[in-house]
Amino acid sequence: MSKKIVAGIDIGTTKISTIIASQPESGLLNVLGVSTNYSRGIRKGQIVDIEEATGSIVESLEAAERMAGYSISSAFLSVGGAHLASQNSHGVVAVSEPHKEISTDDIKRAIDAARAVSLPSTREILHVLPREFIVDSQEGIKDPVGMTGVRLEVNTHLITVGCTAIRNLEKCASLVGIDVDGFVFSGLASATSVLTETEKELGVVFVDIGGGTTDICIYIDGALTYSSVLPIGARNITNDLAIGLRISLESAEKIKLLLNKKETEVIVPYEKIAETMKRDKGKENTYDDIDLTDLHLPEGIQKVSKKTLIEGIIKPRLNEIFTMIGLELKKSGYGGLTPAGIVISGGGAETLSIVEAARRNLAMQVRIGTPSNVTGLIDEIIIPSYACAVGLVLYAAKSGFSMKEKFSINKIGKFTGKLPIGGIAGKVVDLIKSFLP
Repeated sequence: MSKKIVAGIDIGTTKISTIIASQPESGLLNVLGVSTNYSRGIRKGQIVDIEEATGSIVESLEAAERMAGYSISSAFLSVGGAHLASQNSHGVVAVSEPHKEISTDDIKRAIDAARAVSLPSTREILHVLPREFIVDSQEGIKDPVGMTGVRLEVNTHLITVGCTAIRNLEKCASLVGIDVDGFVFSGLASATSVLTETEKELGVVFVDIGGGTTDICIYIDGALTYSSVLPIGARNITNDLAIGLRISLESAEKIKLLLNKKETEVIVPYEKIAETMKRDKGKENTYDDIDLTDLHLPEGIQKVSKKTLIEGIIKPRLNEIFTMIGLELKKSGYGGLTPAGIVISGGGAETLSIVEAARRNLAMQVRIGTPSNVTGLIDEIIIPSYACAVGLVLYAAKSGFSMKEKFSINKIGKFTGKLPIGGIAGKVVDLIKSFLP
């Protein structure tokens, strides 16, 4: 039996992640290979240098293929950037056979009717996501197949993209030498791997904070109802640290990661807590200086005030990001329909004190979302920054796309080399082999 393989490449502003997974007949997806590389030639989620971007994708892809022991021929790619926009649309059709059941063909025609919206020539539709079906004025139907009716309507959520951004991604994929199974909005992919069905049904705001952009997805009654992209991300926090401390971006990134790491190391003996409380009694603030000697920064900084970093640099930028998210929620009109609160994912979700900033600015319950529903080599990918990459392979598995092991032309070359073939047939085989890599 041939093994089904799915692959996803998350092309982000700061990193490119590739995941290769096998799809069993039943059960969870099994991750075979994972790789992450720094991305070059990409800014704010869009390609600005095709050659550099292609090189980054090739590095990530080859490392994942080496780990998986499998060479892939196609993959799902993530699409990000502020060029993404969304709108809701409505489609109506008459059921082709009124006295019989609604078929999948009727659903396809209704969705096609919903696609018929006027768009500028520079934009195209990326996703048409059904929100609900209406059969003869009966609303809230999730799957009308098999039901009886005369009139079928569908409310859909359309996500549109700039044509040039998609063409550039296609060019990169062709230069890398892989086919594109499909493009997926990065926010939708992340939500696929992070959100639970209960959260989607209740109504939830999903925020994926990447390096250069922040994706917002609002789910109401189990369906994506509003989505948008803000051109601001975790890279802005790094830039602020670099400017505030007068250091390079690389050094600022190291300090930011050290801060996040220190915050997670919270297992402290009781005696130490008592001693600290005693020492800090009467002091207004208990912020200490952070020792940076282990980082060996080229600027030679040994210590930095934690209060300066958190209160002076990181918190104001987080407040700005969540203020913008709050304005986006107000603009959507769905802010009051999300009792499940806000779920934050992406690399920026690991920033220090992000949960407090979200609670303070949005007055909603907050949780940090990590990817789930996969098994295999998952120790290093069950963190928020891999939400999109994991979501891509889950989306691929759900879409029914998979690469089966192909009988490739290279195998023909290896196979024919072992056979004693003479005459004209031998010459034909030699000719074919001369074209093989």
